[in-house]
Formats: sequence, structure tokens, C-alpha cells
Amino acid sequence: MSRRWHWPGAFAWMLLVLGLAAFLGLSRWQWLRAQEKERLLASYAAADNSGVRQFATLPETLPVGDYPRVVASGHYVDGRGYWLDQQVHGGKVGRRAIAVFAPVGSTRRLLVDLGWIAAPPGQPPPAWPALPLTDVALHGIYAPPPGGGLRVGGDALPRQNAWPKLTVFLDLAAISADLNTPVAPRLLLLDADPASGFVRQWTPAVMSPEKHRGYALQWFTFALAALVIFVVLHWRKMN
Repeated sequence: MSRRWHWPGAFAWMLLVLGLAAFLGLSRWQWLRAQEKERLLASYAAADNSGVRQFATLPETLPVGDYPRVVASGHYVDGRGYWLDQQVHGGKVGRRAIAVFAPVGSTRRLLVDLGWIAAPPGQPPPAWPALPLTDVALHGIYAPPPGGGLRVGGDALPRQNAWPKLTVFLDLAAISADLNTPVAPRLLLLDADPASGFVRQWTPAVMSPEKHRGYALQWFTFALAALVIFVVLHWRKMN
């Protein structure tokens, strides 16, 4: 008994091409995502070992992947701040406290991430921290705001009168409008301080590069399996 190639029809070829394009495209996308995550994690790691730069001397726009350590002198804006809600750390739900800071020599306000604190559902919310009203020098990493939060119902900030205000995402344009003053395009992630009561672990909580590569291999395997199945189905036995 021998086998003979049975030429597939146009529909079978179309399914194969579309399937391979989809599987290989997803595999490539996951592989590129792994490289992006490696660069992101490397940038945060490099910030710990880089020299300290003055916030006042930073350009308006920094290169992607540049997360400098900075020192910002100025004072906190009294009575202004935001709770970033629905933030998970170590499997627990909490909030991040975002204070408003007025840097010396700048017309822009700087949002300062004071860190994460537990806020279990159904329990009283945490108290807003007492911040110094005198001039201080803040040290931390200057980084883009975090993503996350489902934007349902539009901007909730104008509907709130009490401070600090509660939000599930940080839209810098909306916060600028809420404060009626420009804000810097990034946040200052404060250095760790055990006495603050806030968790300040700034390594991004993102999917690891290894997991992305695992998904890339999985999609590539699907492409290979589709090709094998296609050949087997059309390499038929002949009596």
C-alpha cells in the first residue's frame, strides 16, 4: 500500500495560509513582548545604580526606557491628592497614594507616588498620610504613570468635592484639568522608607519575559501542528 499526494482545493489552502499567518503572527508578537519586558525591567534595574539628576534640569520628554533617579526640591500642595484604587500587591487589594508636589522653579505640579497600602473591601479606607508643609527634597525614580483600571463612566474627578479624590486610573490630562494647572508627564516614585507605612517596590508587576517566550513557543507549535495536519490529510493511502 502506497501514499499519494492529493492536491488540496483552494479553500484548504486558504485555511492553511490564514492559520499559519495567525499562529506565526501571535508567536512573533509574544516574542517581541518578551524583548520589551526585558528592556523595561533592565531600565528599572539600571535606575537603582544610576546617578541622581535634578528634576529641574530634566527635559520635557525623556527617551523611552529612560527612568532616571532624581531629586526634586519644593513642597507638597496642602489638601490635594489622589487615591489610586484597586491596586493589587502580594495578592492583596489596596490603594496607592498620589500626592501633589510643587517643585522649585517649575510651573508644573509633580505627582508623587507615596506607595501602596492595603485597603480590603468592606473595611474603612486608610487614612491619608500627614505630609510636611515645609520645603523638602524628594528622592525617587521618575517614571511613566501606571496603566490599569477600566474607564467606565468617564472622568469621575469633577464629581468629587472631598480630598483626596478616588480614581481607578491616572489620566494626567484629567488630573491637570482637575488641579487647574499643568502636571509633569511622569510620576516620582519615592524611595523606600519603612517608617512611611507604604510599600514602595517599583519593579513593574508585568508578565515575565520567560512567560511571553513560553506563549511564543506555544503559538509556533500550533503553526507547526497545523502544517503537519494539512500534510497528513492530503497524503492519502492508495490501494
